[in-house]
Amino acid sequence: MDQHAEHHHYQYKAQGESEVTANVTYRDAIITIELKDKHGKAPELGVSHEKEMHLIVVSADLKEYIHGHPEKQADGVYMLQRELRDNDYKVFVDIAPKNLSYTVSPITLHVGHAYHPNHGNELKVDTDFVKMVDGYSVELKANNIEAGQDISLLFDLRGATPEPYLGALGHVVILDENAEHFIHVHPVSDDKTQFKTVLTEAGKYKLWAEFQFDGEVYVYAYVIEIK
Repeated sequence: MDQHAEHHHYQYKAQGESEVTANVTYRDAIITIELKDKHGKAPELGVSHEKEMHLIVVSADLKEYIHGHPEKQADGVYMLQRELRDNDYKVFVDIAPKNLSYTVSPITLHVGHAYHPNHGNELKVDTDFVKMVDGYSVELKANNIEAGQDISLLFDLRGATPEPYLGALGHVVILDENAEHFIHVHPVSDDKTQFKTVLTEAGKYKLWAEFQFDGEVYVYAYVIEIK
């Protein structure tokens, strides 16, 4: 990253109806998240899949993907050390505040001066759903990919044995082309790498599937189209 980018300090608020507001800033390779309820107080968070907070960061062009778990520094303040390149990002703060409503909404984050505003990504739908990462092959088998219908996402790990990761055999994050609609889903059972969800609108979506093999987490990206 360029030297100047590390010292820029940007702040944006999540949009959408929610009783909790998430503010995200980036400075000196540290992402800081500040949470406040409508009275300006820090909300109490429940634990979801072993963590109080799951932070998803994607570049505006959906090419970069980060799934991290910021650590609590003070009431309502969480930090994650991660160097970001000069780019535009969408940040999703995935939390479960106790006794408060909350909707995960995209937070725009500009890093450095190399802005690349997203005027609508043109995702290319995959024709080959077998992905290889560091010798581990994973195939996505999707059924009933129609808007408003239950969608089954079955991942064939080609003989590899996944290890429990954050309390599940895998995690899947789904975003629409414009990175406005966020879905984070987990397997339907403790012994299958099968996921189910509903996408209400037709269009192209990018999904990232995370599995852990031999102590390391691998990420597999796919682009699907909902009719």
